[in-house]
Amino acid sequence: MQRSHNFINNSKLVTDSVLTIAEVDTSSISALLHKYNLLLSLNPDNNAIPGSFWGDSEAGLVGNQLHVRSDTPIHSLLHESCHYICMDEQRRTGLHTDAGGDYDEENAVCYLQIILATKISNMGSQKMMDDMDIWGYTFRLGSAQQWFEKDAEDAQQWLIDHHIIDTDCQPTFQLRQ
Repeated sequence: MQRSHNFINNSKLVTDSVLTIAEVDTSSISALLHKYNLLLSLNPDNNAIPGSFWGDSEAGLVGNQLHVRSDTPIHSLLHESCHYICMDEQRRTGLHTDAGGDYDEENAVCYLQIILATKISNMGSQKMMDDMDIWGYTFRLGSAQQWFEKDAEDAQQWLIDHHIIDTDCQPTFQLRQ
């Protein structure tokens, strides 16, 4: 199931779709999340998603459970997962719906979700960046790819400083301590 979004771009109607849970092998997602002590909870279609900050089809966090439906976008699943990975232990302990965090952490979350997208079948970092743009993430340089390639050194360094990625930008599969 693809979720379509229509938007105006340079005065013409554009239709694009983002990758959803229904379109990927959930075993690759579960395996990735397991490395971070996160559990994937597949909820019935048309039911509200527990712990969803934005509602609708957006992923939700309650403790170490990531709640999704078949229409949940992969970018949402990874974004909420990366919030869990990047938050400190105190916030993780009482986590329900609102991941919180500051500006630097939010940038790190976006950077990490692009890196981790390569670990999910049918996704990859380019599709993640495209989906982030389609969904409406905003970046100073105009696109997720431009930000990631030319303006995200601070997010990268934040992740390195917290031992979430190494100096080669590979995930360490560790939670922020």
